Amino acid sequence: MFWSRVVRLLGVAALLVGAPAVAQRRAPLVLAAASLQEGMSAAADAWAKAGHKRPILSFAGSSALARQLLAGAPADLFVSADEAWMDALAAKGLIARGTRADFLGNRLVVVTLRGRAGGIPLSAAGLARVLGAGPLAMADTAAVPAGRYGKAALERLGAWKAIAPHVVQAENVRAALALVERGAAPYGIVYRTDALASTRVRIAGVFPAASHPPIVYPLARLASATNAEGEGFRRFLLSPRGRAIFGRYGFPAR
Repeated sequence: MFWSRVVRLLGVAALLVGAPAVAQRRAPLVLAAASLQEGMSAAADAWAKAGHKRPILSFAGSSALARQLLAGAPADLFVSADEAWMDALAAKGLIARGTRADFLGNRLVVVTLRGRAGGIPLSAAGLARVLGAGPLAMADTAAVPAGRYGKAALERLGAWKAIAPHVVQAENVRAALALVERGAAPYGIVYRTDALASTRVRIAGVFPAASHPPIVYPLARLASATNAEGEGFRRFLLSPRGRAIFGRYGFPAR
């Protein structure tokens, strides 16, 4: 009886000693804006080829991801498509001090199916005539960065009031792109990188950079992160090699 108890206690001790090591061997969890899918996947592959565990990637609208984190969801890194949602996390003390950095930029464009003729006149009357003629796919204009940038651009160009009744809002920018790809909407407002990632759409117009707030993708490690690989991957993303990977997908470095 005595020796059996000793064996059981030693077994429990071994499990307790090994638990941190097992936890540390898990891959870091990265929550990233939906528009980053191709670039982040390629960066994760490059990190894994260098001998590290491939990060676990979760993509969605920045608003949805930020709300998950605000509700206590675990993660190691967060990459937002705008500064506002990163600010919301910082205000709650959820960002590790000294780890936030401006990562990437982008451009806002109008897309349509390949084979559809014509461009988009970027004037109030032209936008109202073309985009107001049928459904316009956009990400959620109240919460998702791409939708907010798009609404701001249309307001600045004087066309939002005429177009707003025809807007079909999607949960994120890739969902808005999919509506155009499926023919459910003749036009959509997405990022330039989304258009480049699709074989079914073409860019019909590019919004002037001054028509909306600067598009900035901030990156940060979460204060609750416990995985050392998460910090290593963050530094890799911000390195010249990491930024170059995203450059191949059309993202300018910030």
